[in-house]
Amino acid sequence: MNNTIQILIAMIIYMAAVIVIGVVYAKRANKNSEEYFLGGRSLGPWVTAMSAEASDMSGWLLMGLPGVAYWCGLADAFWTALGLAVGTYFNWLLVSKRLRRYSVRANNSITLPEFFSNRFREKKKHIMFIAAVFILIFFTVYAASCFVTCGKLFSTLFGTPYQLMLIVGAIFVLLYTILGGFLAESVSDFMQSLVMIIALSVVVILGIVNAGGIGAVVDNAKEIPGFLDFFGLATPTLGPDEQQIVSESGAPLFGDAANYGILSICSMMAWGLGYFGMPQVLLRFMAIRKENELKRSRRIAMVWVVISLAVAVFIGIIGRQLFPTEHLTKSAAENIFITMAQSYLPAILAGFVMAGILAATISSSDSYLLIAASSFSKNIFQGIFKKSATDKQVMIVSRITLLVLTAIGIVIALDEDSVIFEIVSFAWAGFGATFGPVMLFSLFWKRVNKPGAIAGMVSGAVMVFFWKLVLSNLGGVFAIYELLPAFIFSSIVIVAVSLLTKAPSDEIKEDFEAVRTGNNL
Repeated sequence: MNNTIQILIAMIIYMAAVIVIGVVYAKRANKNSEEYFLGGRSLGPWVTAMSAEASDMSGWLLMGLPGVAYWCGLADAFWTALGLAVGTYFNWLLVSKRLRRYSVRANNSITLPEFFSNRFREKKKHIMFIAAVFILIFFTVYAASCFVTCGKLFSTLFGTPYQLMLIVGAIFVLLYTILGGFLAESVSDFMQSLVMIIALSVVVILGIVNAGGIGAVVDNAKEIPGFLDFFGLATPTLGPDEQQIVSESGAPLFGDAANYGILSICSMMAWGLGYFGMPQVLLRFMAIRKENELKRSRRIAMVWVVISLAVAVFIGIIGRQLFPTEHLTKSAAENIFITMAQSYLPAILAGFVMAGILAATISSSDSYLLIAASSFSKNIFQGIFKKSATDKQVMIVSRITLLVLTAIGIVIALDEDSVIFEIVSFAWAGFGATFGPVMLFSLFWKRVNKPGAIAGMVSGAVMVFFWKLVLSNLGGVFAIYELLPAFIFSSIVIVAVSLLTKAPSDEIKEDFEAVRTGNNL
């Protein structure tokens, strides 16, 4: 039996297990919209923690982050990982408990747009509509990044056309999401988070052994200017075709190390701010069965995140020594994890490791599609256009929405040279700046009002687009990651508009105080 068939068999076994989970939970998921979209607020601490992190990290953890480290060294990957770890901790510490409590107080909200709408007791659903629209936009981009991962994975493994594999992966994700809903997605995410961390750990250990030990990896990395620096950046020497040039001796060429100052560090650390506005994580806070279990979930999540991020970065560093000329473009560099797994594992085990990438992709894309579909069907269709819609009608509309969003995501992902890290970074900034500031102010500032919330969401989203598409082209200070300036700008707008407009009603203030103190809930 050749290696390709063994890998395929292993992946089929894994996917069969995922489908079984979907079938098991399908009946319960289709009971009503609350079960389908939020699992009836029944998640335990382990499933809450692990599914939140698995749905968050996606194939970006297994392909995007190692690819960054492989391509330009430690700095970008390390400061991004550190920012994400810090952001994860403070999100669980500050937001989780109060959001769980507030979402119940706010008329038992089961989606993020619904929470914001109920939080401000709006009669005309302006916040709900705006929030739902932005979720549709940014999650479609996010889903596209997952489809890129599927396309790269299968085309690399089986030598098949990228576009065909992209479509196959997208269709599988679509069918699974339609079948099982939030609970099945969360339970399978728990399993997938285990597969992801095991896959990362196995590959990094084998990589160290084959590289001759950690000392040999470090010595090799030091030979590349800036590759192992916290305050420097390796710069691959590229030809006119954007491929890294290889010398006659067979070594890849690098230029002088680029400077990596405090602005660059702040830019990458700003990734951590995105967590405060990330719907797929925030929904897990709302879905846990008891708020006093969130402390345990936080500890579980932090252990998983720190280990996974550290190992993913190190895989890129090791890969540069083991396969220096294997991946000569920025896009191809994101395949280093696949290359190492195929090279050092028996085929059947490599198949299960490849399932780790598929696990990460599925765990994220089904979350993204489900949340986006709920935003349209629950918040726009039922919340605004047809308030008398039955649960059955909402479910039908959500499935139609899933189909449309999947098609759009496939179109966005068709470019074979797409870089997962870059697609994710834009969507991450969009969510972080659109929802992060308004979430924090909604939970911790009694004076914030509806005009301030709307102005903050719109200004944050617009600034992400404006900074990325216009200002970043100017270079210099404007080359900073768009999330940081957009997050700050949104926060300023929320405060200014809230103070310049009418204060919230007494009922809204009573809700806030009840949540803050934990009384009268």
